[in-house]
Amino acid sequence: MPSTACLRLPASLLVGYLLFIGSIPAFGQLLVDKQAYTRQDTLRGTMTPERSWWDLNHYHLQVRVTPDDSTFAGRNTIRYRVLKAGQVMQIDLQSPMKLIRAEQDGKPLAVRTDGNAHFVTLTKPQRPGRTETITVEYAGKPRVARNAPWDGGVSWARDSTKSWFIATSCQGLGASVWWPCKDHMADEPDSMLISVTVPQPYMDVSNGTLRRVVTNADQTRTYDWAVENPINNYGVNVNIAKYVTWNETYQGEAGPLALSYYALPQNEAAAREQFQQAKSMLRVFENWFGPYPFYKDGYKLVQVPYLGMEHQSSVTYGNRFRNGYLGRDLSRTGWGLRWDFIIVHESGHEWFANNITYKDIADMWIHESFTAYSENLYTEALFGKNAGAQYVIGTRVGIRNDRPIIGDYNVNSEGSGDMYYKGANMLHMIRQWVGNDEKWRQILRGLNKTFYHQTVTTQQIETFLTKQTGLPLKPVFDQYLRDARVPTLEYKLTPQGVAYRFTDCQKGFTMPVQICLNDAGPVRTVTPSTNWQTLRQANVKDVNIDANYYLMTKMAGM
Repeated sequence: MPSTACLRLPASLLVGYLLFIGSIPAFGQLLVDKQAYTRQDTLRGTMTPERSWWDLNHYHLQVRVTPDDSTFAGRNTIRYRVLKAGQVMQIDLQSPMKLIRAEQDGKPLAVRTDGNAHFVTLTKPQRPGRTETITVEYAGKPRVARNAPWDGGVSWARDSTKSWFIATSCQGLGASVWWPCKDHMADEPDSMLISVTVPQPYMDVSNGTLRRVVTNADQTRTYDWAVENPINNYGVNVNIAKYVTWNETYQGEAGPLALSYYALPQNEAAAREQFQQAKSMLRVFENWFGPYPFYKDGYKLVQVPYLGMEHQSSVTYGNRFRNGYLGRDLSRTGWGLRWDFIIVHESGHEWFANNITYKDIADMWIHESFTAYSENLYTEALFGKNAGAQYVIGTRVGIRNDRPIIGDYNVNSEGSGDMYYKGANMLHMIRQWVGNDEKWRQILRGLNKTFYHQTVTTQQIETFLTKQTGLPLKPVFDQYLRDARVPTLEYKLTPQGVAYRFTDCQKGFTMPVQICLNDAGPVRTVTPSTNWQTLRQANVKDVNIDANYYLMTKMAGM
């Protein structure tokens, strides 16, 4: 049941908000906020007719990485099922990479290029229900990451011994920045084989399980990584270094789970200590969200030269083996320094991003709101429910309320970075209304079971939560996801009690909220709307909102 006492926001957090609001990292700003869109935006963000007639089944990506000249070269064999008649296929590959050749059944195919989209004309009749393959060859110098992972591409770095330290990251920008694919999130291959050739003595670490390593005559090695589960394009990665590796087994909900860790030799001791947090992360998230979604592919934690990213079964890590976010607590409460932000947050994406994946990046909140909320649940599991609440409330210092959380559809446009902590606080509020922690836990587990290995829309998630909670959540979703404003509870004191209403909100907005009357109570649950209502209560001198609710408050006329 809801608490019978209001949680007050500590004064230190109020001060921290004022001091810290301008210095929050720009989470989620993978793409530039555009006022106008181009044809290339539409080709990238839409399930075009040239994408819609075929369904991905399998990729075999073969790529040779040559650090000395910063080139990638190889081929991708694409197996697909024909859904309906179509003879032109869209394959995406971003400049300056070049699509050199396309063929089917050994026969070359004509290719027309329109920016980053390449339209391949098939000569063989494509019959619905048939499974076919096409192979595309490519080469070039892929875009260099400017500020990975937000402004991604390929990071060509050197470690402290001057050895190569290379990694890919491409969310938002698109996997087609370094390999040719059907670069739209709505369609994932059911499985994948990733074959990466690198110069000796370097190692490649990619997604899935390592099937074999082939030593070639030209002083290179080819690493074959098999992915047995559906995988989104941006989750595919290449990580190249002189890694040391170690393994262990985690006894999880679905049985033994293989855990593998990769670090630079000079960081092995620090990594062995810091990476132990992966097991407590798995324990907590399996409890809240259900079994780890990729038992067949295992779980890997891989050191990279940038901060980190949620690459499926190959989570990348660059948090300098420190707790917090590069040693900082994003909540300003102290709790965020008790665990490693990158291990917890990026691994949380295995459930929300890699298991449940948005169809359109406009719905990126499905990834980031739930995963930011997972930080709260992790804190709660380790340090208690009050600590978890303090953490998520503290993260409000990073909310900007600059634009809606949901972006524009069909043009590869994400919404506001508020999808992280404004979204997390919205979910925290819904938990208060549910008023039953076990029911809420089963709802979160049910999400991952119902949408297991699926791509989804916001509407599907909203419908599921509304049905499973039994609450009228539509006004809340419309306000917090589709409007930049935070509702304000406006009130005035009258001889009869307290008059109150919501302002700075959408027409018809309403939701239940706990309010505290005077310093010592009493506590009342009210359901304000945009119309004035009165709560009859004698001797009220002050009104405060329970801090678990992300709302503003003001006295009328002030």
